[in-house]
Amino acid sequence: MQLAAKLDEFGKPAWIALMVLGFVLFWPLGLAILIYSFWSGRMACGSRRGFGRWQMMEDGRGWGGRGGWGGRWGGPPSSGNRAFDEYREETLRRLEEEQREFREFLERLRLAKDKAEFDQFMADRRNRPPATPDQPEANG
Repeated sequence: MQLAAKLDEFGKPAWIALMVLGFVLFWPLGLAILIYSFWSGRMACGSRRGFGRWQMMEDGRGWGGRGGWGGRWGGPPSSGNRAFDEYREETLRRLEEEQREFREFLERLRLAKDKAEFDQFMADRRNRPPATPDQPEANG
């Protein structure tokens, strides 16, 4: 939803303004916006639901996205231990790489399945007897 992403850039005040406008124009619309904003976690305090850090990882925004771990340079905050911070960064990088490879693997599997189904269709089509003019074609 592009509208939701645009409103998220402005924060809660934009959602509240949209909700009030929705109530003024047509009360069920305002109610729907209210329910959606609480259901998605946009009006929740903290990160108990919706835009918590795990949701951001699923969305693909990573740790440095808006509303994420707002460390000084956009990454996770420092733990105070450089060795641990380097280990964490390397682990996250490795996991992101594995996720990318897994998505590519799934895409290759889908492509292979699609190709096998298409090849089967073409083989069935080639092997079926041609319809003769005196025989009506079966509608199946």
